[in-house]
Amino acid sequence: MVFPIRSKAHRILSTMAAVRPSSTCSNYRRKSSASILTNSAEVEQGTHVELLPSVKRHPVRRLEASNDSMELAHECSNCEGENVSKANNGPDLFGEMKERFLSFKKHKFLKESEHFQTLAQAQAPKFMVIACADSRVCPSNILGFQPGEAFMIRNVANLVPPFENGASETNAALEFAVNTLEVKNILVIGHSSCAGIETLMRMQDDGDSSSLTHSWVINAKVAKLRTKAVAPHLSFDQQCRHCEKESINSSLLNLRTYPWIEDRAKKEMLSLHGGYYDFLRCTFEKWTLDMNGTRPVGGGKYLDEDRELWG
Repeated sequence: MVFPIRSKAHRILSTMAAVRPSSTCSNYRRKSSASILTNSAEVEQGTHVELLPSVKRHPVRRLEASNDSMELAHECSNCEGENVSKANNGPDLFGEMKERFLSFKKHKFLKESEHFQTLAQAQAPKFMVIACADSRVCPSNILGFQPGEAFMIRNVANLVPPFENGASETNAALEFAVNTLEVKNILVIGHSSCAGIETLMRMQDDGDSSSLTHSWVINAKVAKLRTKAVAPHLSFDQQCRHCEKESINSSLLNLRTYPWIEDRAKKEMLSLHGGYYDFLRCTFEKWTLDMNGTRPVGGGKYLDEDRELWG
C-alpha cells in the first residue's frame, strides 16, 4: 500500500511542477514536504496514520519526496520572481538595450575598429555642444554626431551660467573642452516645447529658493525679461517659444564672460554658435554670434551672422 501511495504522490507532484500556475506558486512553497505527502495520500483515499509509518520505515523514500517538494518550491519561487519582475518593469527594457548595443558593436564598432582604436588613445572633437537634457532632443541623433566629434554637456534648458556664478558641471566641461581639447566651435542647442523655459516663464521673479530647478533656470532670467519687454502682446505659449531662442543668445553672451573663451574668440580660434530644433516641424535653425558686433557686457546687445534654416 505504501509504494502505490508514494508513486501517486510523485505523479501528482510532477503534474503540479509542470503546471506551476503563478497564482498558486506561493501556496505550494508554504507547504512542508510532509503536508504535501499527506494530501497526496488523501487523494489515494489512504489515511495519515497509514502513510507516516511507511515513510518512517523507508527514510530514503521520505528523503526523495522531501527533495521533490523542495525542488517544486524552488521552481515556484523562480516563477513568482519572474512574474513580479515583469509586473514591476513591464517590457524587458534592458533586453532591448542589449540588442541595440550588440547591433552597434556588429554594424559600427567592428566595421570601424581602426577608428575606435584611435579614439581609445585620444579624442579631438570639433565641437563643444551644450544641449538640453530633454529626452526628445538628443543631438547625436538629430545632427548625426559620430563618436569623437562632439564633446557634450546636457542640462535643463541648455543654459550657460555667467562666469561670476562660480563652478558648475557646465563650465567645468567648457573649461576642459576649450583649454584641454581646444575645440574650434561651441554650439548651444535649444528646442521647442522646453519645460525648463516654461518653468522660467511661469515662476515669480526670483522663483522658489528651495527648488533646484528654479535655482538653475534663473540663470536665464535676462532672456525672460527681454521676452516680456519685446513680446508682451503674445500669448503665453508664443512667449515661451520666443524665450527659448532668447535664452540661447543669453547663453552665448554668457560664454563671453569666461576669460579663456573670450580670449580665443577674439583671436578667431573659437566660434560661438546657436541652434534651435523645432521637433514639431522638424526644422533646425543655426546661427553664429558676431564677435565684432556683440558686446559681452551686462548681457548687452548681440548680432548674429550666417543664419540658416534647415528643413
